Amino acid sequence: MKRFYKMHLKALLLALGMTWAGHSQNGVGNEPPVSELYQLMNEMSADEGSLGRFYIVDSSPEKRERFIQFYQDYLSRLEKFSFDQLSVNGRVDYLLVKSDINRNLRNLEEEKKEYAKIEKWVSYAGPIYETEKLRRRGIHLESSKIAAEFNAISNELESLSAALSKEPPLFDRNLAERGQDVVKGHQTALESIYQFYNGYDPEFTWWMEKPYAKLMEQLKAYGKLIMDKVDESTLSKDDGSGIVGNPVGAKELKNLLEDAFIPYTAEELVEIANKEFAWCDRELLKASREMGFGDDWKAAQEKVKQSYVPEGQQPEAMLDLYNQSIDFLKKNDLLTIPPVAEETWRMSMMSPERQKIAPFFLGGEVLQISYPTNTMDHDDKMMSMRGNNPHFSRATVHHELIAGHHLQGFMNRRNKTYRNFRTPFWTEGWALYWELILWDMDFPRSPEDRIGMLFWRMHRCARIIFSLNYHLGKWTPQECIDYLVDRVGHERANAEGEVRRSFTGRYGPLYQLAYMTGGMQFYALKKELVDSGKMTYKEYHDAVLRENSMPVEMVRAILTNQPLDKNYKTSWKFYDRK
Repeated sequence: MKRFYKMHLKALLLALGMTWAGHSQNGVGNEPPVSELYQLMNEMSADEGSLGRFYIVDSSPEKRERFIQFYQDYLSRLEKFSFDQLSVNGRVDYLLVKSDINRNLRNLEEEKKEYAKIEKWVSYAGPIYETEKLRRRGIHLESSKIAAEFNAISNELESLSAALSKEPPLFDRNLAERGQDVVKGHQTALESIYQFYNGYDPEFTWWMEKPYAKLMEQLKAYGKLIMDKVDESTLSKDDGSGIVGNPVGAKELKNLLEDAFIPYTAEELVEIANKEFAWCDRELLKASREMGFGDDWKAAQEKVKQSYVPEGQQPEAMLDLYNQSIDFLKKNDLLTIPPVAEETWRMSMMSPERQKIAPFFLGGEVLQISYPTNTMDHDDKMMSMRGNNPHFSRATVHHELIAGHHLQGFMNRRNKTYRNFRTPFWTEGWALYWELILWDMDFPRSPEDRIGMLFWRMHRCARIIFSLNYHLGKWTPQECIDYLVDRVGHERANAEGEVRRSFTGRYGPLYQLAYMTGGMQFYALKKELVDSGKMTYKEYHDAVLRENSMPVEMVRAILTNQPLDKNYKTSWKFYDRK
C-alpha cells in the first residue's frame, strides 16, 4: 500500500509538472516534495495572515487574546500527529512549528504582563476598541453617542496627561515602548473608524469631525509623554558615539540562542570567535609578508585600500567581480544555477543616508552599490571608496548574489514554500559559508585578494565578539567601534555605521553573530557529508537550497536522517573547541 501511494503521488506530481524532489543520499530519498505537516503549516500561515489583517490594533487586549487562542489551537492540532510515524522532514517541521508557537506564546504572555503594568494609564480606550469592532462589520453608529464618548475620552486624557506629567520617571524602556505601542494602536483604531464613516455617513461627519481631530492630536502627544517618562537610570548612556541601543542581557541571550537551535552560551561563542580570529591573524601576517610589509599588516591593508576604483566606476568593477565568481562556481561544478536566477539580478545605488547605516553593498535580487555621491564630505567619500575597494569586495559579491542571498531567495520562492522558519543563521550563515569554501578552493588570486577576504572574515568574527559583549553589558558602542578600527582595520566612519546598524537598525540581538556562526555550521555539515564522500559539493549545496530556511541543525537532521525525539532540544556541537 505504501509503495502504491508513492507511485501514484509521483505520477500525480509528474502530471502537474512538478518534480519529485527527493534525493538518494543518506536515507532521505523517496521523500515526497512536502512533509506530512504541509496542510497544517499552510493553513496556519494563511490563518495567521487573515487574523492579522482583521485584528489591526496592535497591543490591544482583543488581538492579544485572539492570538493566544490561535496558537494554542494550532499547538493542540500539532500534538495530534503521531510523531514517531512522521518522516524525517515531518519530524523537523513538527519541532520547528512547535518551537515557533511556544516562542510566540511566550512573547504574548510577556506583552500581557507589560500591559498590566501600564493599564491604569491606558484604560480609557474601551469605547475606541468597541467602536472599531462595530466598524469592521459596517454597523450604523449612533454618532451623537460616539461623539460624546470620544469627548469624554478627551477629557480623561487631559486628566491623565496632567497626572502623568507630575509623576517622576516611571517606566523602563521596554515598558515605555509598550505604552507607546498601545497608544499607537488607539490611533490606528480611531483612524480606521473615521476613514470608514467620514463623508459617507452625513450624521457621523457632522458629529465627529472635531472630536476626532482633537482626540487624535491628544493621543499623539500622550504617546510622546509616555516615552518622556522613561527612567533614565534604566537606559544605556550615550558614551560619546551618539549610538544608544538596548542591551538585552544574559538571560534573554540564552533564550534566543535556544530558540535558534544554537547549543552554546554567549561566552562560549565569544571564545570560538576569538579562536577563529587568531587563525585570521596568522593568515593575515602571511599575506602581509608576501607583499613585503613584514608583520605590519595594517600597512599592507592600507595598500590594498588604495586600490579603490575611480568615482563612477564601482558598478562595472562589481560586475567584473561577479563574472569571476560565477565562472568559478561553474568551472568547479559547485551547485546548480538556474538560468532565470542568473538572468534576473540587477543593481541599484544606495542613498547617502542609507550608507550611514550600511556602508558596504547589500544584496539579494538587487545588488545595492555603496559608493560616494557628490553630496558627501571629502573625508566620508574617501573612507567609502577605500572601504569598498575591489579586493575587499571580492569576498562578498558571491555572498550577496550567487550562491548567496539572491540564489537563496530564488530557491526559497520555489521549494517547500510552506516553510516559514526564517533565521539569519540560515540566511547569513549560508552566504558566509561560501566565503569559507571559496577561500579553501583558492578563489583569492594574490596576497592582496587574501587580505581583502580576510578583512571580511575578521569582520564576521568581530561581529560575534562585539555584539555579544555589548548585549552582555560588557562593552559600550564606542568600544565596539574602536575594536573594529583597531583589530579589523575598518575606516572609522564605516565602523560607526556598522555599530549603528547593529544596535539601532532593528536587527535582532543574534543577527550579527549569525553570519560566522551559521557559516561554521554549514562548514561543519560540509565536512560531515562532502569530505566523507557521502555527497558531492553539488549534491550537498543543491540539497540545502531545496529545504528552504530553517535552523542549520535541522538541515543536518534532514540530510543525515537523524533520529529525532519529540522533545528534542538543540545539541549539535558543530565546532571543535580543542
